[in-house]
This record gives sequence, C-alpha cells and structure tokens, in this order.
Amino acid sequence: MVGFMATEQGASIYQHPLAYLIGLEGVALMKAFAGEFDEEFTAARLAEVRSLLDAAKVLGGGIEVPRMSSVDGYDGWAASYDEPGNGIFEIEESVVHPILDSLPPGVAVDAACGTGRHTSYLANRGHQVHGFDTSPQMLAIARAKVPSARFAAADVRSLPLPGTSVDLFTCALALAHLQHLEPVFEEAARVLRPGGHLVISDARGHFIGSTLYPLIKRDRDDRYGYIPTWRHQTSDYLRAALPNGFIVRGCHEPRRPRPTVDLPSRPDPAPPEHPGQPPDIWELHAWAAEAANAVYRDDPCLVVWDFELTQA
Repeated sequence: MVGFMATEQGASIYQHPLAYLIGLEGVALMKAFAGEFDEEFTAARLAEVRSLLDAAKVLGGGIEVPRMSSVDGYDGWAASYDEPGNGIFEIEESVVHPILDSLPPGVAVDAACGTGRHTSYLANRGHQVHGFDTSPQMLAIARAKVPSARFAAADVRSLPLPGTSVDLFTCALALAHLQHLEPVFEEAARVLRPGGHLVISDARGHFIGSTLYPLIKRDRDDRYGYIPTWRHQTSDYLRAALPNGFIVRGCHEPRRPRPTVDLPSRPDPAPPEHPGQPPDIWELHAWAAEAANAVYRDDPCLVVWDFELTQA
C-alpha cells in the first residue's frame, strides 16, 4: 500500500504464540483488577493461564521474523488485498465516506492509494484524482480499477505535484508505517490550496502496551516477514498538523462493532494451522476468546481525521 522502511527497529523480531496468549490474559486481568470484570472472570482467567501453560507443546515454539520492506509486503499482498474478510475497511469507510461526501469535487490526491479503494470513490464523486503509491503491484491494480485517475510511484512525503494545486488530500491506513508524521503534514500543507482538506485514517494496532505492531506479510516469492508499524497517539497528529496551518474539523475513533472473536464452540481449540511460521493472532484468539474480547473491548481500532488548511 505504501513503501516505508524503518531504521529504528531491529532486523528481526521474536514472536511466541504462548507469549501472546499469556499477554492477553495479563491485560484482561489488569482490566478486572481495575473493576471492569468480576471475581468469576478473574478466576476463569487464572484457570485459563494454567491450561495454556499445559498446552505449550501444542501451541509450538517461538520464531524469529525478519524485517520486510512495505514495498515487498504490499506487492505480495496486492493480489488478495481486495478480497472479502478485512473488516477494517467497512468500519473505516463508514466514517471516511461521509467526510468525503461533504466536500465539493475538485483536484484530489490519494496518497498511499494501494489498489485504489478511495481513488475509485473519489473519481465516482467527480474529483480529478492523482493516486500515488510505492508498490508496483498495488498501482497496477489501481490503474485497472480507476482508468480515469492518474497514477505514479511516489512516497507520501514527497509527491510530484506543484504547490497549492490540490483541493483534497487523502491518506488511508498507511501512516502507521511511518514513525514520524511531520513530513507528511508538511507535504500535505505544501500541495493543498488554502481551505483544502486533509482526510486521514490510521490503524491503532493490536498490541496494547506497545507503540509497535509489526504487520506480518509474505512477498511475491512467498517469503514471510514483518513490515514495521507504529501506533501514533492523538497528540502526535496534532503536533504534526497544527504548526503546518491545519485546524481540526473532525476526529473519530471507531470501535469494533462486535466481539473480536466468537466464543469457541468446543473446549479444545485447534493447534496452530502453520507450525514453524509466524503465529497468526486471529487463529490464537480461539485459545483465549473471553480474554481477547475483554482486551479489545471498547479499544479504538482506527482514528480518522478531517483537517482543513487555514486560509492564507
């Protein structure tokens, strides 16, 4: 979707399935300790910790996961990116589309456009759209999907556009791949006309307690790795936006509308489907469904911003 390399993280990370599950139980127990859950819930979590420890061999060992560039990761993901099953799109679009609907057609930029999900929506609303991404495979799909738009390979922090030439700048689910947001807002302020809007959606991540949440993907040669990803705080966006002349017109933090995982229908969840490979946290949730639901309950999965560039 967008190509950023991290230099602040190490070359590889270590992920252990049992460590993830015990971590879930720990966060759930902290919530119970704070008063969100009762004695019965606490006792159930402690019993589940014991059963998880007993199941260590079934869950398998940890694994070192190498770092992967987002260009390689999204090139590998491109063919399946638009397939049904990514619930975050529906949540995000339910917030982003009304913002876009409120803005008149003009010249729009879809930065880190991926397969053209928002490019297509903007074009259908009458915008003249420029789509930019660093993944060749994502761009190839976007070009076929939205033939009326103009596409080019470019980093969101450096776009091949003249200053004050754009009415709307969108960037969806991509800024988490950047540790520092300031260059993006500086570039958006450069290309936007006064009164133009910057509409951003960004993922909030999965690992409570850490600003990191590596995205595990496979490249086009089926080699797995992690794309470095960061969870930004609300103040990070404001610290980057306000000095560049942006004012806030809207901020939304949608929650997941349903439990993270359905409670298992049988007492013994299946062992990991792909032993010896990075653990799939969504498969692991079945081993601690109540804990997973407690941990992610009411936790924002996204942040969506509508910024306006102040008049000169």
